[in-house]
Formats: sequence, structure tokens, C-alpha cells
Amino acid sequence: MCGQLVYETRPLMRILKLRNFPIFDQFKLEELLLRMSADNWCLLNDGTSPPSIVMGISGKPEKLLEVEKVVKDCVPVIKRFSGGGTVIVDEGTLFVTLIRSQSVLPRLELCQTMSWTEQLYHTIFEKVHGFKLQEHDYIFNDSKFGGNAQSITKNR
Repeated sequence: MCGQLVYETRPLMRILKLRNFPIFDQFKLEELLLRMSADNWCLLNDGTSPPSIVMGISGKPEKLLEVEKVVKDCVPVIKRFSGGGTVIVDEGTLFVTLIRSQSVLPRLELCQTMSWTEQLYHTIFEKVHGFKLQEHDYIFNDSKFGGNAQSITKNR
């Protein structure tokens, strides 16, 4: 008796590579893809210009920024539509955005999603000593180099 041939398919992930794409425009693109596309996306943006301050949706500028200095130095401040902390971004920042449907992973809680991305990034950083997930941040030894800003909608 012959065995049955089984085909396993995985959901398609579209990849968009960007370079020095302005972060404000990237956020508009992310929201457009999240709301208007049913596809799964991975956006990679190598750097952004001009240097900017990015705040999560619930961030309060008067509590998190030295507003007078920010205004004096004409530093753009951008609020993203997702959560996350306040960070300074520039041409040395690498952005990775994953927009996925439940077909890629069922709805997961924050810690499960972070664990999934830790496994994903571990394959990239496996030769770098000290890479790990600590709470909601990615670290090398004791130095944070990345975090997350999640937005969860009905099926995404």
C-alpha cells in the first residue's frame, strides 16, 4: 500500500524592503496595510530621516519629553497608532514590522507573540552572544536594542 502524499502550505508573507523611508510615511503605510490589505506583510526599513522622536499612542509629551528643547531643536515628534515606548530613531535604526493575520498564528497574547518573535530573531542573531528576550525587550547581554509596539485588531 502506498502512503498518502500530503502537501503542507504555509501562509504567504509579502516582504517590502525600504531604505531611509521617513518614519511618519512608514507608519501611514503600516496602517494602510493593516486596515486595507488581507495579506501578511513584513516591512523592513533600514534607517529613517530626519531623526525623530516616536511615541506610543498613549504617550504624554509633557511627561516624556523636554518639550522646550524639542521645539528649539525642531525635532519631529510622531505618535504611532500602536502602543510602545518613546524612542529616538534615525538613519542607524532598523525597523521590522510584521502585519499578520490569524492564519499565520492564532490570536496570541503579548507574551506569546514576543516568544514567537524571539524564536524568529534567534535564527538571525544565533551567532551573537547574549541575545535574548527580557520581558518585552530584545537584549544583547544587558543592553536593550529593540522592543515592540503592537496593535491588535479583529483578525490581525
